[in-house]
Formats: sequence, structure tokens, C-alpha cells
Amino acid sequence: MPNIEIDTIDRSILKKLQDNGRLSNVQLAAEVGLSESACLRRVKLLEESGIIDRYVMLINQSAIGKPDNVFVRVTLDGQQREKLAAFEAEINRVSEVMECYLMAGDFDYLLRVITRDNADYVRVHNQLTSLPGVMRVQSSFALKTVLDSTEMPLDGII
Repeated sequence: MPNIEIDTIDRSILKKLQDNGRLSNVQLAAEVGLSESACLRRVKLLEESGIIDRYVMLINQSAIGKPDNVFVRVTLDGQQREKLAAFEAEINRVSEVMECYLMAGDFDYLLRVITRDNADYVRVHNQLTSLPGVMRVQSSFALKTVLDSTEMPLDGII
């Protein structure tokens, strides 16, 4: 990834695109005070540098009938590279797992799982416990979402 220096215009472009990833280049250029060609060049450079990772659409999980978030701590029966790789290859097959992090500390992985309800989670739990190397699964149910942001802070970057 090329290393680029981010200025206030780049920050403005990033902020606008985080707020609305569907902005056309014409709209974006007008909002950040650039010509369309200059704006397009900057966006392309931000994409090529890897600062803009990808464009996505976010779906409201409650609207599709999966309102519950369950945070799951997974402990494997060993931390050998092969065991970690086997688990990581299989966790991608559990569609309800929205996030998976390899952790340092008391457990190996932290997952965020979405489900319809507790009964639906029992089904997912059974899938998780059957994955390679899984020794222990500990689950915590979120009672309420207090903050749910996809916007990255841009202060103090590069």
C-alpha cells in the first residue's frame, strides 16, 4: 500500500463518503469544493492507498428478523498454528457470525453473532461447538445497543 499524506480535503472526502457512500463524484466534488476531476483523482488515490477499503451497504439487522447480538468467547484446545487455521477456515461458514477476532488473554476468539432469539442462538451454539478444536464457548447476550457506528475517527490520522 502506498503511504500518502492526508490533508483537510482528503479528510473531508472521507467524512462525506462515510456519511453517504452513494454520493456521486459530482456531488462529492461540490461538497468538498473541488473540481470533479480533482475530486476523482483524490478518491482514486485514497482507494489505491488502501485508506478506502471498500464500499458497502448496511442492512438493519432488526428489519431482517435478527435483532439479537450475542458476544461469544471461544477457547480452543490448543493454539498451534494448524488449530487456529482450521477454526478460522470453518468460522466463515457460520453465516450468523458477523465479526471474529483472534484475542490475547483468557480466550482465543471473540465473536459477534446475530440471531432471531435465544432459541435461534441454541442452533448457532451447536454449530460453534462442533467447529474444529473448540473446547469452550461462553456467551453474553447484549441487552441494548448503546452505540453502533461504522464511522472511523479521522482526527490525527497520517
